[in-house]
Amino acid sequence: MNIKKIGLTALAASLVSVSANAGAISVSGGASMNVTGHTGEGRTAGTSFTMGNQLTFTGSGELDNGMNVSVSFVIDQGDDTAIANAPFDSHSVTVSTDGMGSITLAGEGGTTATGAINATAAGNLWDAFDGLGTLNGVSFATDLMTTVSAGNNGLMYASPELADGLVIKGSYVPQGSSRESGMGFGVNYTGFDGLTVNLATQDVVGTTPALSGDLDVMKLSYVTGSFTGTVSNSHYDVGTVTSDQETTSYAISYSVTDDFSVTYGSETHESGTAGDQDADITGISFSYTSGGMTLSGSMKDGENLVYGTNTVEDREQWTLGASFAF
Repeated sequence: MNIKKIGLTALAASLVSVSANAGAISVSGGASMNVTGHTGEGRTAGTSFTMGNQLTFTGSGELDNGMNVSVSFVIDQGDDTAIANAPFDSHSVTVSTDGMGSITLAGEGGTTATGAINATAAGNLWDAFDGLGTLNGVSFATDLMTTVSAGNNGLMYASPELADGLVIKGSYVPQGSSRESGMGFGVNYTGFDGLTVNLATQDVVGTTPALSGDLDVMKLSYVTGSFTGTVSNSHYDVGTVTSDQETTSYAISYSVTDDFSVTYGSETHESGTAGDQDADITGISFSYTSGGMTLSGSMKDGENLVYGTNTVEDREQWTLGASFAF
């Protein structure tokens, strides 16, 4: 008789039983349907339909020592199509206590201290134009804004509320091939009625010192009545000056009703290359929510999108979409 095998089997059964009694598993999902079109010199056609779908599985429970443990796993069709485990997406484990805060280990899809707030005040308008390919010898493939990715198996820490509305965050990006490890630090403050302040800095870890440096991010938001004003700045600074980027953005939102809002935003992107023109993007959008359905639309106008004055660099994009949460 294999006593060792029987003992391990009994232990595994007891662990499964404890997990089932102490925890809970839930599933949430979302889907969207969108239509998008681009216009501009040499490109007056090209309307396309897209869709999105996602399921998030979450399990959580409280241990006998008072610690809370949760696990999240996302299934997202079309994500990471180049790797073998598609369509599986972000997954993480979080351990937290009321007195010490939380620490999250993300196997994939994690964030950094700056990444948590790195969307521009206007909502990353630049992202509408970075995938247009090459037209008349001008490439629109380069991102106008560079961020720092946590990669795989990155750590994120969030403190409990240290003072009225004050939370500190920290991140650690593990060492990769020909790279050092990277640290990040951030402060979030919501202690003044209507005001939100986010500040963060993160190591930029490149394969050489010339490609390494810092990313500093600032975002301020203030709500008064039906209006919300937001400003942000992102400064990417590395040893190679021509790789530097700075993005300044603002947005003003007006809530017409609890369900319907309108937003106007602007972004200015500055290259580190001497003589480059600033890329300027403006946009207006609306959002209407009813139950679990959101109808949205936007119009974006981009100028000097490859940091030059060629008229082929000027583009417009419009979108209409419907998303559903369940």
